[in-house]
Amino acid sequence: MARRRIALIGCGFIGRYHAAAIRNLIRLGAVDAELVVLCDLDEGRARSLAAQSVGAAVSTDAADAISRPDVDIVYVCVPTAQHKDLVVRAAAEGKDIFCEKPLAAALSDVEEMAGAVGRAGVRAGVGLVLRHSPILNVLKSLTEDATLGRLMAIVFRDDQFFPVQGHCDSEWRKDRRIAGAGTLLERSIHDVDVMRWLAGEVHSVRGSTRNFADFEGIEDLAVASLRFQSEALAELVSIWHSVLGRASTRHIELFYENGVFIVDDDFLGPIQCQVHAMNARTMTAGEVRERYLELTGLDPRLLADGLRYSLEDYFLLRALSEERDPFPGFEAAVEAHRVIDAVYRSAAAGGAEVPVSGGG
Repeated sequence: MARRRIALIGCGFIGRYHAAAIRNLIRLGAVDAELVVLCDLDEGRARSLAAQSVGAAVSTDAADAISRPDVDIVYVCVPTAQHKDLVVRAAAEGKDIFCEKPLAAALSDVEEMAGAVGRAGVRAGVGLVLRHSPILNVLKSLTEDATLGRLMAIVFRDDQFFPVQGHCDSEWRKDRRIAGAGTLLERSIHDVDVMRWLAGEVHSVRGSTRNFADFEGIEDLAVASLRFQSEALAELVSIWHSVLGRASTRHIELFYENGVFIVDDDFLGPIQCQVHAMNARTMTAGEVRERYLELTGLDPRLLADGLRYSLEDYFLLRALSEERDPFPGFEAAVEAHRVIDAVYRSAAAGGAEVPVSGGG
């Protein structure tokens, strides 16, 4: 496997997470990679991160960082409004790409980015990190039992304190010019992707949004009803609140004709199961962990507490080293964005049912 040489652009909150994950993976010998250059408009922030990354250069010029001949992969970890130009430039330079979610605020920009990647023939992954969640992978495996019958309904609640405060401290998320929108786009792009993963393509949606914090164009409450092509239905409630002592939480209930599954964690925890006429049982967090390791064949060290958020970087860098397309790629992100776009259009139309265009 060839060593992957990385330019990381954006040394703020999420960029620091990825840099730490990559350093840990290199230390474990799990990937053959190198942080070549760390780039941020704030030179002090880039230097602070470079101090933890032996040998990494510092830059304030993204175009220069992308064009370096010793860079194979560009990590785009800047605020949402800056994603498109960097992705298009990296694709034009023939560099593989990792881009944080959401890809962009407008669906047209998302589709343009995917088109640029496709025309350039580069490989591109996206930060839909829940695709690598141990508990959700195990949940997905449990629902592949044909005797469960058809999926009937999903109940999905996602709540988090407004990420302009607390440990996130991302002031830009209250500015529509930079963030594009609020909790539905920024947070629940993950949730829509998970529901598509579990239930298939979405046929149509109804949606409503509210703005309690009064940041213009940044909703902190979104409620969406999804109708899947399979005729299953889902309710999504996405909330940004100001309860700083409450951990970020996802609650998911899946109802099949012959089974019910409930989870209250989006990484590693118990799964409540009840199928057919059997009594309810709980698959413990330990059992979930062991099942995930069986499914993936991963080194157990990759689930250590300090590596909790390293899985997407591991799978991305392994795929690129082996010249495979990373997963999830831009295709999955585009489909999730199409659903999100339809929810916003429905909300603007007073909650009217809106078809999801271009899905599938």
